[in-house]
Amino acid sequence: MAAKDFALPDLGEGLTESELVSWHVAVGDTVELNQPLADVETAKALVELPSPFAGVITKLYADPGTTVQVGAPIVAFEIEGDASDAGSAPAKPEREPVLVGYGPPIEGGGRPSRRARKGGRPLPEEVASPLAESPAETPRSTPPVRKLARDLGIDLASVTGTGDRGLITRDDVEAAASGGPDAGTTVAPRAGTDVQKRPSPSAGQSARGETRSPIQGVRKHTAAAMVQSAFTAPHASEFLTIDVTPTIELIATLKESPAFRGKRLNLLTVVAKALCIAAGRNPSVNSRWDDAAQEIVQFHYVNLGIATATPRGLMVPNIKDADTLDLVGLADALTALVETAKAGTAAPVDLSGGTISITNIGSFGIDAGTPILNTGEAMILALGAVKRMPWEFYGEIALRQVLTLSVSFDHRLVDGEQGSRFLADVGAILSNPAVLLTMV
Repeated sequence: MAAKDFALPDLGEGLTESELVSWHVAVGDTVELNQPLADVETAKALVELPSPFAGVITKLYADPGTTVQVGAPIVAFEIEGDASDAGSAPAKPEREPVLVGYGPPIEGGGRPSRRARKGGRPLPEEVASPLAESPAETPRSTPPVRKLARDLGIDLASVTGTGDRGLITRDDVEAAASGGPDAGTTVAPRAGTDVQKRPSPSAGQSARGETRSPIQGVRKHTAAAMVQSAFTAPHASEFLTIDVTPTIELIATLKESPAFRGKRLNLLTVVAKALCIAAGRNPSVNSRWDDAAQEIVQFHYVNLGIATATPRGLMVPNIKDADTLDLVGLADALTALVETAKAGTAAPVDLSGGTISITNIGSFGIDAGTPILNTGEAMILALGAVKRMPWEFYGEIALRQVLTLSVSFDHRLVDGEQGSRFLADVGAILSNPAVLLTMV
């Protein structure tokens, strides 16, 4: 038998640390190769960390809720083999997975089986099947549900699952939380958090207290990225209010066509297509300022980021090579991307490499805004709410479907003229989709 330490691997995102959310194993457990060991939350995604060895767990170096540096040991194994092969502890495994979810190589030089996602791109088994079986003593649930339970101080061992084969669902956790501690006490905090209990209020005293949560995970990353973007890139913003009635009518017509039956076609899909075309005509908006190299990087492809509100916070997954997709392809890609982001199963590759982004603030009933650039990008387009308003139409006043487009851009990369031309192109397409015939 030999002792082996497993260090937190490089997750392939350029990040130096991750938060250990929860363990699937305990000391003394026998595990198999690629068996999920723990839920790990990076700044971008919540993923399951697979075991690089088959053996017995002898030590867990980190508690749930703690932040672990890349390269630091997190778990120790006792495995079959010569002790001389194990090296001195703590030692980094010779073959360590680089991307969480793909797992280490297996015998024969291959890797764990993967299923293909829409579009033919390989999907890790752990991501493709978020309901992967956990060890017998661990309640069955998905990573986002386990994260929710931990945040609410709910012990999943005390929750009865109502899902398929006893799966603990989000509703089960929320139901357990609603029947939890009485007012005036705090629910169990995550490990390492110093939270004091408030005494029960006396008559006439407010029962409202306060909740303190550690700044970490997605919220920590989002805050750091927004500060870096706001205080590094000189933002400029512009607005354009347009009549999108022709586009709304076009969408209604397309939904009835065979090509779009069963597809989720909406205004965001058309805006995404309009953005790709406008970016091709105004290439400065699809670029990056490389301060270290003192170079301007011009992208000849569009990796379109979609700002998505999820239970874990704001995420911006992106559609790779969105400019090569037709409207049907964009509809499929948008549906898949948003669903995986909200479910917490977006792969790291989907959350990096974006070149330009859209944020749909209109879905919250907001007319316009000044969005902050996604770090490293030159332009972000905000889509406002569509409202029926009096509008000049062929010399008369009519009720029309009107919305406001907002853009923010990095003024080091995009001049006012270029930003204006980009916004005007998007507006022209949405005001009169037939104008596309003059642009492509």
